[in-house]
Formats: sequence, C-alpha cells, structure tokens
Amino acid sequence: MIRLIDSHVHLDDHAFDPDRSAVIGHASTAGVEAMVVPGVDKASWSRIDALCANHNQIFAAFGLHPMFLRNHAPSDVDALSTWLETHPAVAVGEIGLDFFVSDLDHDLQRHYFTAQLQIARQRNLPVIVHARAALEEVSLTLRRIGNLSGVVHSFSGSEQQAKNLWDIGFMLGIGGPVTYERARRLRRIVASMPIEFLMLESDAPDQPDARHRGQRNEPARVADILHCVAELRSESPEHVAAATSANARRLFNLPTA
Repeated sequence: MIRLIDSHVHLDDHAFDPDRSAVIGHASTAGVEAMVVPGVDKASWSRIDALCANHNQIFAAFGLHPMFLRNHAPSDVDALSTWLETHPAVAVGEIGLDFFVSDLDHDLQRHYFTAQLQIARQRNLPVIVHARAALEEVSLTLRRIGNLSGVVHSFSGSEQQAKNLWDIGFMLGIGGPVTYERARRLRRIVASMPIEFLMLESDAPDQPDARHRGQRNEPARVADILHCVAELRSESPEHVAAATSANARRLFNLPTA
C-alpha cells in the first residue's frame, strides 16, 4: 500500500464531531499513516491535545491563526509559549497573515505572526504558515526573523514567490486546489518544482479536490491529490508518496513508521 502523510488537517473541527472516528479510519484505509493537526486559537489546543492522546497517528501543532483574530487575547502569545513547555508539538501553527479578509486588522496580525515566529525559533520548532493575499510580506518576514523552517500551506503564489521560499528552506503544502484544471499556474509550479520542497495536505474539512467539489473534505482524499500531483510531474504515485512523506517526517521530526 502507498503510505501518505496529511501535513495539514483540522481534525478537531466541529464538522467532524458526528463521525470523527470513521474519518480517521477512512484515512488509514486510504494509506494516510500520519496527520498533522494545527491549532487556530487557544480553545483548539486542548481539543488537539486530546486527539493526539487517543490516536498515535495524529500529531499536534499549536498556534494562533490570523483569521481567528477576534478570538485572540494579547495574553495568548505567552499562553502559547507556556503551553508548549508541557504539551508535545511538531510545529507552531497555524500562523501567518491574511489580507484577503478586509476587516482583519493588519497590524494586529503582524504582531501575532512575529511573536509566534520568535517562539518557534526559540523552541527550534518549524512553523505552519497561512499566507492569503499576503505572501510577499510573509516571505519577507520569514527572511527577516531568520533561522526558521516550515511550510507555507495551501500555496497559491507565483513561480518567483515559490523560489523565494525554497531559497530559505521552506516547503509548499499542496492540496485540493491543484486538482482544478483552472489552477494553471499552481499546476505548472507543482509539475516542475524540486520535490524536496513538496508536501501533500488535505486542509480538511476545507478545500476539497475537484472530484468532491462542494463536499466536506477528508484526510483520506490526500490520495486523490497524490495521483494528480504524480500525473502532473510524470512520476509514479509511489515515488511522489515516498518523497513527500519523507519531507514531512523530516520537517516535523515524525517517527519512522
């Protein structure tokens, strides 16, 4: 069986409350042997921690997501640092900037993003980065802070922006959007990019692939993304699965299966 890692899935989301165990089972059946679940606000951290305690194939990241800005309090940054002292995490995330949503204060987003990058650097943890309509500033901030590793999830930038991220050692998280034929630029980047910077993700319950448009997404569908990426690259699914899983294990320091 092909073995996969879903490098970004919100399994703690309430959309999975009715059938979370079944969803995890579907993922295992599809060959997804590990899943990284990033936090979005302080309230999500305990939910994710409980998931990890009950499922050894689930790994936690904790962070303060820019789209949940209204949920955050100034004290949450210190709370995150304290939480990481006693709760195992493979990354700090999901963090970043979102300038697409017009009523999210940009300066406050910058404050939380920079503070969390500094926490990650101090703790030698990679970061899981959200960058929507803000990729240029995100890249500049990552370069300015320095001594960081991580992934820009759901990458949607240009070839040059991709290269700028590779130059500082960052990976691209690729999910459902690559399966849409209209995503020509993304498909072109994925077809030719260095495979050592590529990771697969579902971002479930969001961003379903083209075959499941309009449906709740699931981590099992990373298998569909795999086959799309392999076809775009003219490589075997086995090769792409092995390489992207190795990338995720290396970045997040996941145990070898």
